[in-house]
Amino acid sequence: MDLVLIRHPAVGIDTGICYGRTDVPLLGDAADSARVLEERLQLLKVPAVEGVWHTSPLSRCRLLAKALGPVQADSRLQELDFGTWEGRRWDGLDRAMLDAWAENLEHAREHGGESVAQFAERVIGWADSVCTANTTGPIHAVTHAGVIRVLTAHLLGVPRANAIQWSLDFGAIVWLKRVRDEWLLVRWNA
Repeated sequence: MDLVLIRHPAVGIDTGICYGRTDVPLLGDAADSARVLEERLQLLKVPAVEGVWHTSPLSRCRLLAKALGPVQADSRLQELDFGTWEGRRWDGLDRAMLDAWAENLEHAREHGGESVAQFAERVIGWADSVCTANTTGPIHAVTHAGVIRVLTAHLLGVPRANAIQWSLDFGAIVWLKRVRDEWLLVRWNA
């Protein structure tokens, strides 16, 4: 089976703002982004959607997914909840709190939102529910960078701390394929 994960297009907010769960607007038109994405998917020979587009309910993902076809929104595909840091500038956050969070990235919750471990459990729960042993057709999801990194790390058996560092552009395509019981990375940041 194939799992195709797409990061939402660029957002219309200032750079340097923490916006995990905050519902921020897209910078451009969702229909235009969908046309460009469909062309890229065809060029890369990504398997076509069979059924629905899975999506985060946040508008930056949902609007693109709706422009691509029927959708199934799932809150487990939302970005990490940064709690009190949401909507604030990263460079304006308390340095000691940021350092404490970075020191224990898996379990720290200096912001009062989710820890990375809680976030990963939620995201992996989604994948386990849609990528079952009986799933044969491709699964497509429009979601967020954190979701894609954490899920890819889990499926490939890579430490999350490493995957969190991987570059992932707005509108990027990540394509994974399950062969027997092993996941393989076909494309990253395509």
